[in-house]
Amino acid sequence: MCGIVGYIGHREAYPIVIKGLQRLEYRGYDSAGIALYDGNNIKLSKTKGKVSDLKDRLESEISTDGTLGIGHTRWATHGVPNDVNSHPHYSNSGDLVIIHNGIIENYDSLRKELIKRGYTFKSDTDTEVLVNLIEDVKKNEKTKLGKAVQIALNQVVGAYAIAVFDKNKPNEIVVARLGSPLAIGIGDDEFFIASDASPFIEYTKNAIYLEDEEMAIIRRGKDIKIRKIKNDALVDPYIQELQLNLEQIEKGGYDHFMLKEIYEQPDAILDTFRGRLLSNEAMIKLAGVEDNMKKFLAADRIIVVACGTSWHAGLVAEYIFEDLARIPVEVEYASEFRYRNPVITEKDVVIAISQSGETADTLAAIKLAKSKDAFVFGVCNVVGSSIARETDAGAYTHAGPEIGVASTKAFTTQITVLTLMALRLARAKGTISSSEFRHHLIELETIPSKVEEALKSDTYVQTIADIYKDATNFLYLGRGFNFPVALEGALKLKEISYIHAEGYPAAEMKHGPIALIDENMPIVVIATKKGHYEKVVSNIQEIKSRKGKIIGIVTKGDKSVKDLADHVIEVPETIECLTPLLTTIPLQLLSYHIAVMLEKNVDQPRNLAKSVTVE
Repeated sequence: MCGIVGYIGHREAYPIVIKGLQRLEYRGYDSAGIALYDGNNIKLSKTKGKVSDLKDRLESEISTDGTLGIGHTRWATHGVPNDVNSHPHYSNSGDLVIIHNGIIENYDSLRKELIKRGYTFKSDTDTEVLVNLIEDVKKNEKTKLGKAVQIALNQVVGAYAIAVFDKNKPNEIVVARLGSPLAIGIGDDEFFIASDASPFIEYTKNAIYLEDEEMAIIRRGKDIKIRKIKNDALVDPYIQELQLNLEQIEKGGYDHFMLKEIYEQPDAILDTFRGRLLSNEAMIKLAGVEDNMKKFLAADRIIVVACGTSWHAGLVAEYIFEDLARIPVEVEYASEFRYRNPVITEKDVVIAISQSGETADTLAAIKLAKSKDAFVFGVCNVVGSSIARETDAGAYTHAGPEIGVASTKAFTTQITVLTLMALRLARAKGTISSSEFRHHLIELETIPSKVEEALKSDTYVQTIADIYKDATNFLYLGRGFNFPVALEGALKLKEISYIHAEGYPAAEMKHGPIALIDENMPIVVIATKKGHYEKVVSNIQEIKSRKGKIIGIVTKGDKSVKDLADHVIEVPETIECLTPLLTTIPLQLLSYHIAVMLEKNVDQPRNLAKSVTVE
């Protein structure tokens, strides 16, 4: 959940580290800190608040000289967000400095043991326990820093990505990971460390992604040594060429990353099916599916595991797979699935969905499924991520970097990949005719342009947002393929505006939520012409008779809902299973504009982080 950055080389470290923290702030923004070493002294500054607060404080507080530096932006786990609990943390001697992303579950027992040995603690964090454990091992075992880190981590239970250095060895940084991502950028006689590659893409295109339970000793002017933490075995480094570019992680003239990412969806969807959807040849090419077709066709069922927005994409997939491919689907919260004793067999296919590919609960669900011999297929956005490596096969979305904490283009590109999978399996099973298959492919090709058309409602959506920005509750209703969109619309509003909102199947309104409806309650109803249109119109009439304020998401040219609703937002017509790709657009815009009008931090909503890498 936190972001870590480090540098060792011939450049001044401070500009690299501070800019890197700004790029990683989507991972956590409770507090931030930097430690720099100039060859003589460690200069450390940290503060509660954002990286901008740290920058203002640091530049007036310490000298920023030094060619070795580490930095951290925090999402609090142990200890409230304050200056003391901010990273980096010193060891008791002041020789070791550490930054840490993750959670040390047995920190309390380790802390008590270290206190018995005379160690004292200034913070409430598990990280200060870890740096003192490393120091204790180093002192008692009379060993080098790298070996001390390895021994200490073998005593730790939990998840971590760490970077630690010893002021007595100014040419070395030791890093390690388990369950939290860590990338090492390889430059000319210089090395970069970060939670993802965004902090160093303008300096190098070459990176090593550490695997779980690996550590690396990074020495100035020398080759990196990578070892297994458990058995000390040497690992040959695998250097990847980064596909990321600087423009992708800048705002590009938009006020917020979220708005930029909403508007990037036509291109993101096109990039996701480019080369995979060949309508002229009536073909879908997905290597991960083609190579494992027997597994899919022999499956008794598909189990989808995911969290948050990805879980909503999985719910859409349930409707699509069952409708087109006639395969039973169950959609599970990964956080619950991993702690149940689920019935899984070798005849099950598990699809794990995650934007980052690092979601801790989804990774744990994958490991559980694999232990039961299920075939596991990953859908994620980040190349080289943990889920991409842990699954048996998979398909990347091609959304590009998503910096805004509230997912937008991740949702639509996940649905795009899952739709391609369902269509390919349907064709292989013969549950869809060749003419219907071709019709679906042709229609899917039109979706990027139809999303562009849906985005033209932006100005009108702003008008609606201004009317309802002071509401304290919202209700979102949808049926069939658009019930998950109602859930996702409610989640978006909650995440960034802090207005309470709930999503329901429209027919369930009569089973409880109808009691909430009065003249002050805005109800967003997804009422496209496809599917259960007449039923949804009846639900709208029930709301209207109770004086609820209706915002209808309708197919272009709709008349019935227009006569009943207070406001109508039109989307282009498409086949039913593709409507979620269009109906979600105005809901994203509505939540965005309400949050902006309420002066909320849209890209960094309170208490949230982009990638949930701890439980």
